[in-house]
Amino acid sequence: MINPLKHSLLALGLVFASGAIADEVKVAVAANFTAPIQALAPEFEKATGHKLVPSFGATGQFYAQINNGAPFDVLLSADDTTPAKLESEGATAPGSRFTYAIGSLVLWSADANYLDGTDAVLKAGQFKHLAIANPKAAPYGLAATQVLDKLGLGEAVKAKLVEGQNITQTHQFVSTGNAELGFVALSQVYKDGKLSSGSAWIVPEALYDPIRQDAVILKQGANNPAATALVEYLKGPEATKVIESFGYKL
Repeated sequence: MINPLKHSLLALGLVFASGAIADEVKVAVAANFTAPIQALAPEFEKATGHKLVPSFGATGQFYAQINNGAPFDVLLSADDTTPAKLESEGATAPGSRFTYAIGSLVLWSADANYLDGTDAVLKAGQFKHLAIANPKAAPYGLAATQVLDKLGLGEAVKAKLVEGQNITQTHQFVSTGNAELGFVALSQVYKDGKLSSGSAWIVPEALYDPIRQDAVILKQGANNPAATALVEYLKGPEATKVIESFGYKL
């Protein structure tokens, strides 16, 4: 006959044992990587048993939040300079920084017939609003200003710029028609080799500095097995296949 007390203690022990195996990783995710991480999260959780809790925003804002004690374990940045800066300030787990993706900039319109795959509409200037992300907080916004300057259009479009706090808000300006076109991350409008909606000009890489996106384990996540597991998972073949499907390079 099974002793009820012994059986209950055994069950309780199994609960604690399973809880010890599965950990939670809080991740600060650059807004441009929203769709990829949403696709990756369930696969990561299934493969490792850990839970991924993402927060989305602009890299510059995350830097300020981390310095103010925000409880993130991992940063998936939209640039390589912010993780390097945090590393130099002693705010990361040593040796954990690596490039998880190289982003692409695209000029996009929600209207499928607005752009013809070139910069002709941009150069013609016959639009009321051009959306870009805040160049001081979002690397894709900085890249957009570099493109405009190299095309000699910086001053010409200045009065028409609509600035989003991050790349998600910038995409919303365009998708809702508040701006006829805007510079967004290719990953926001691209999947499996084609545009998911609208029309676009994929900006040549020569017109802006490479958008190298680095990941780093932060000090809080240094002893968190889920943080280590996430970083290793992002380097693996399953994750890289998903990341590339959104138009990133590796």
